[in-house]
Amino acid sequence: MSAGDPMLVADRQPGSGAHREAAHPSFWEAFRFWLKLGFISFGGPTGQIAIMHEELVERKRWISESRFLHALNYCMLLPGPEATQLAIYVGWLLHRVAGGIAAGALFVLPSISILWLLSYAYVTYGSVPWVAALFYGLKPAVTAIVAAAVIRIGSRALKTPAMWLIAAAAFVGIFFLKIPFPLIILGAGAVGLLGGLVRRDQFLVIRPHGGEAGTRAAVLADADESPAHTRPSRLRTLRVGTVGLLLWWTPVLALAAWLGRDSTPVREAIFFSKAALVTFGGAYAVLPYVAQQAVEHYGWLSTPQMVDGLGLAETTPGPLIMVLQFVGFMGGWNHPGSLHPLAAATLGALITTWVTFVPSFLFIMLGAPHIERLRGNERVSSALSAITAAVVGVVLNLAVWFGLHVLRPAGGAVDPFAAVVALVTFVGLVRWRWDIVHVVIGSGLAGLAWRLLAAG
Repeated sequence: MSAGDPMLVADRQPGSGAHREAAHPSFWEAFRFWLKLGFISFGGPTGQIAIMHEELVERKRWISESRFLHALNYCMLLPGPEATQLAIYVGWLLHRVAGGIAAGALFVLPSISILWLLSYAYVTYGSVPWVAALFYGLKPAVTAIVAAAVIRIGSRALKTPAMWLIAAAAFVGIFFLKIPFPLIILGAGAVGLLGGLVRRDQFLVIRPHGGEAGTRAAVLADADESPAHTRPSRLRTLRVGTVGLLLWWTPVLALAAWLGRDSTPVREAIFFSKAALVTFGGAYAVLPYVAQQAVEHYGWLSTPQMVDGLGLAETTPGPLIMVLQFVGFMGGWNHPGSLHPLAAATLGALITTWVTFVPSFLFIMLGAPHIERLRGNERVSSALSAITAAVVGVVLNLAVWFGLHVLRPAGGAVDPFAAVVALVTFVGLVRWRWDIVHVVIGSGLAGLAWRLLAAG
């Protein structure tokens, strides 16, 4: 970001050591950013978190490193899509409830629209080759984005030998031993909580009020008190809980009154409401359960269609859990009842998406005020420091997993195109700080051009 960027206010006086501070964004400035993020958030939760870290912490300085990680660690303990919840959390910190709703909604709205179009094209034409070509270029770029995130987050989180050991253990646990992600996070938190009592110097890495010396102060800086609107109260909790539950279940009850309880959209709404409460560990952790129920129990779609749906969801921006929208679409299309297949499919897709994401808003609005109060607690900070170190290991696992599957598809020879795109993108991100938007657009167009040249 250049020195003349309007986001910055030059507070430095001649000869003084004051920091330049980022100006608090207006609601509409943040609105435009969340909308942009909704269109560029490729790469699953880790890639999306990497993009948010780059934009919110490194470039715009809307939130400090430790506050970002504090929010992220809470989101990782929740069921549901953690990247979406992180966007809601930061939006809420910046602009109250309206900011949280805008951040979360805009994070998923582009993918809702794009995936609906792709789902319709899928049931109508059977394949979408140009989308596959775009994602062919995106995959190695996403690999580079994730690898760059490992370096950025690791350089800040792995400051002591204990943190390095936790990160290494997390990588070994998830990559080689296949330990479930939630267990790794909970285990790291327990180690940090206990370790902080014994070796404070080794475990208190994310300090509750750490300084930002030598850097441009963030809008939400380490030493700042939490905004007034983040303070919890019983009345607020009751109000948020009541409104959230009404929003969650009113559309479901309306559909049941209109179509009947046994209709496909209503059965999907009830099933995915339950799934929203147990989706710990991200989309890949919940997909086996969803696939088994959707394919074998309800018969909403076939196994090949489930696999195709995952591929379509991976080609769209937004959380990977959007694959559930495809399941809802196919369930309505294959079992329309008295409705036109497209109408039933659209209803199924929308209600599935609604009950999948509304709980995430509720979890943040209810829990985040209490998490903000714990920001100054050293024991909690020690636990979160250990969780962040474990997250570095988990992110490294994803980078390696992406690299193996993208650079050597089907376990064969190295794909030279993918290797070049990944290397160039990685160097550009780390050394020249390329803009993520340009990386996403450029790599997608490169993949499309390469496939067209190969076909010609």
